[in-house]
Amino acid sequence: MQNAAASGHDRRQQIIDFMSGFTLETTPGSAAKVPDFRAHVRAGATIFITFLQGSEFTDTIRVARRLKAEGFNPVPHISARGIPDRRYLEQSLAMLAGEIGIREVLCIAGANSDPVGEYGDTMQLLETGLFDKYGISRIGLAGHPEGIPAIPEKEITQALEWKNAYARRTGAALYLVTQFCFEAEPVIAWDKLLQTQGNRLPIYIGIPGLATIRTLLGHAKACGIGPSMRFISRQAMNVARLMTISAPDKLVAELAAYKASDARCGIAGVHLYPLGGLKKSADWAYAVVDGNFTLSTRNDGFDVEVPPA
Repeated sequence: MQNAAASGHDRRQQIIDFMSGFTLETTPGSAAKVPDFRAHVRAGATIFITFLQGSEFTDTIRVARRLKAEGFNPVPHISARGIPDRRYLEQSLAMLAGEIGIREVLCIAGANSDPVGEYGDTMQLLETGLFDKYGISRIGLAGHPEGIPAIPEKEITQALEWKNAYARRTGAALYLVTQFCFEAEPVIAWDKLLQTQGNRLPIYIGIPGLATIRTLLGHAKACGIGPSMRFISRQAMNVARLMTISAPDKLVAELAAYKASDARCGIAGVHLYPLGGLKKSADWAYAVVDGNFTLSTRNDGFDVEVPPA
């Protein structure tokens, strides 16, 4: 849904501005397959490090140390339900901040329904005061455009109100990062709802990187994504298209137009999930940032000349 009044030049600039400063994500397992992130990612980029259920946090620390040495801003995930006790949390933060120089983390509740220790949500983590103690001044939190099936909407709203109040009270630089989405309309509706509820935390929208429809469908199922799951399932109805590479151009273009047209828009930028591989997604994203694309005549998206693998 592009703004019909916007010229081609304006639309191009909206897209470039929207993608500029995008962040990336890796898992310890995926990082082990990348000999050197500098071959694919530009210096100074922010790369989140996923903490997977059942893994060791030492793996996250190892990847954070490596990314820092390669010239990036690593952002480790801190999973509340995966932390056994306060002592463990403090030791982990002390190591991240003191030995590696980490100043930014992403706090999540965690995928496991039963906490292994005393923390069940991110609010309990923030209340420990340990992030401030170790100089971790920028903290990401999970945003949920499609809700959380197991949690009533009222509780999600109350939690977001608490986090906004915490940011005002403490001056902490909190922001929201969402799971990857496939359609702009639910994201826009969610952001407008948050505006009416008084949210002032910047939002970084999760965007799927270049991947086959089969790969996207698998990740969507694993993450339990609702409306987006239905959207990608419709694309997979045609078996012949399962191995077709999907790019998030239309989603990016529509969100960029929305951000440019609504002064109250809370969306600050893009968090890119390289579901089909780091190189493909990074090459595509940097091509967009550099303006190496043409507006599509087929839909409201755009076409990028992606370098060969």
